[in-house]
Amino acid sequence: MYIPRRYEEKDLEKIHAFISENSFAILISVLEGVPVGTHIPLLLEKDEQGRDILMGHISRGNEQKLSFGGGGKTGGENIDGAKVLAIFPGPHAYISPRWYTEMNVPTWNYIAVHVYGTIKIIEGEALRAALSRLVHNYEQHLPRPVDIEEITEKRVTAEMRGIVGFEILIEDIQAAYKLSQNRDEQSFHQVVGQLEQGDEAARVVAREMEQRGERLFSSKETPEK
Repeated sequence: MYIPRRYEEKDLEKIHAFISENSFAILISVLEGVPVGTHIPLLLEKDEQGRDILMGHISRGNEQKLSFGGGGKTGGENIDGAKVLAIFPGPHAYISPRWYTEMNVPTWNYIAVHVYGTIKIIEGEALRAALSRLVHNYEQHLPRPVDIEEITEKRVTAEMRGIVGFEILIEDIQAAYKLSQNRDEQSFHQVVGQLEQGDEAARVVAREMEQRGERLFSSKETPEK
């Protein structure tokens, strides 16, 4: 992902928190020379060696499964080892030229994380345990959280036959936080003020900008164009 230096986030703890809070991702791989993608939740975890991984699954009817071996349809659905990309989109907002101290061109503020890694198929008890953790992750904050053990074994087993589970060993993470870091201090705060009057996504962008504002301008750096 193209990220100008000023917009690059390197704090891994912050990036991990973002992934966990924005876990509905786009999984991209290549099938017979064509990029393919699926919108799915991906859970950030550690594997048995303590390495960072993403865990998820797709429908067995989804032909993207054939790309997981890196060899197209000849690879078969149970061969793993392909390189994949997971995109985690975050909050974003349009920025009007009238919000600056001097008229400029319009732009867009946003946060996005790209995760690159190698995929590995998981099956059997490993898949069932992964599904249990996935359900717990999204249910735990609800008033009456559901535990996978409450679902009949027959239903869980049937559903497992209809999916392909996997984990992705994370090899590289790229995080872009484009939040008006290239603007003068007055323009920066004017943008924040305008975003605070916008929709929920705009207000989230404003809050993220506010958290960075003091550190950004106390450094006395000259904004980059």
